[in-house]
Amino acid sequence: MEVFKVSRDIAQLIILQRIELASPFLKRLRKLFGRYIFSNFLSKYFINISEIGHKYYLLMKNEYEVIQNFLKPGQNILSIGAGIGGLELLISKKKLNTKVSFIEKNYISKKIIYGWDDNNLEAYNNLNLLEKFLLKNNMEAKSFQIFDFDKDKLPKEKFDLIISIYSLDFHYNFELYRKYFQQVTNDETIIIFDTIRPEYFKNIFQEVNIIKTDDNTLHKSKRIACRCFIK
Repeated sequence: MEVFKVSRDIAQLIILQRIELASPFLKRLRKLFGRYIFSNFLSKYFINISEIGHKYYLLMKNEYEVIQNFLKPGQNILSIGAGIGGLELLISKKKLNTKVSFIEKNYISKKIIYGWDDNNLEAYNNLNLLEKFLLKNNMEAKSFQIFDFDKDKLPKEKFDLIISIYSLDFHYNFELYRKYFQQVTNDETIIIFDTIRPEYFKNIFQEVNIIKTDDNTLHKSKRIACRCFIK
């Protein structure tokens, strides 16, 4: 597999979630016409669907390689802010008997800003399209569950790995999930996310390791792998 199978509606959602995949021409149109028209019109009709499927696959392959040392067959994984789920799809194909629980928002903001939101109100996902993408690319239905952050009761079982790529503490505060994480982790659970303040988390976890440094973005973030809440 060198390309994900995507439809136009899925491709549009991918562009909204990973703006770096937009073509230079589409980015110029976004700057010219503004975020609202981009989010609701340009991102749907001014895209190359097959190209997005290929570029998104390569991007998720790179993300997989960053965290692969923390992956094992049979893990129970919690994913927060996964977008359309490309990384989790690759994990399920490469690591047998993996179970993934997704926690996501289920709406697309009319004017996407891509900034910090203390209240975690901005969103750009559609849970029906998330499920459609996973099944379209042959992820077994029994291997994943999808939870609406605003409407569903969140899963309460213990997880081996929690991942939140460019979401938790990148767009909204880690503290929104801290108590929940303490309920669904044990001392061996690994939590992976991106942040601009890695030193802060040394007061929260016994182990904090930087596994990726992103200096080419506005936020200049670090991806960290954390284990064991300090009691």
